[in-house]
Amino acid sequence: MIRFLIRTLINLGTSAIGLLIAAWLVPGVSVTISGFIIAVVVFTVAQAILSPFIFNIARQYASPILGGIGLVSTLVALFIATLFPGGITLHDALAWVVTPLVVWIVTALGGWILGAIFLKDKIKDRRAKPVS
Repeated sequence: MIRFLIRTLINLGTSAIGLLIAAWLVPGVSVTISGFIIAVVVFTVAQAILSPFIFNIARQYASPILGGIGLVSTLVALFIATLFPGGITLHDALAWVVTPLVVWIVTALGGWILGAIFLKDKIKDRRAKPVS
């Protein structure tokens, strides 16, 4: 349960950072302060739900694109997050192409790095416990 909570907090944090960096770097992306939290939560939940679903569909019907599943699920999660008014808005085609890439890179790197930092001790503790 602790691992799940840590992983959830890491996902929320990296999503927030990714969306902020995209809003800062990519022209055509805007995020309002009032809707930012909603955009982050919607994006994170959509990403968590869609990633396994899109992976299974791609594995079954389009196995050559399995490497890009994270990018595809990020794009779909961003689309869902833009449906909630007052959060994040992507104004043009360039924003729709670059923003998923930026958010995907930030969330992937952040998840790997923070996961290694915060979950390393939990994994070591489990391995050190004797099996009863």
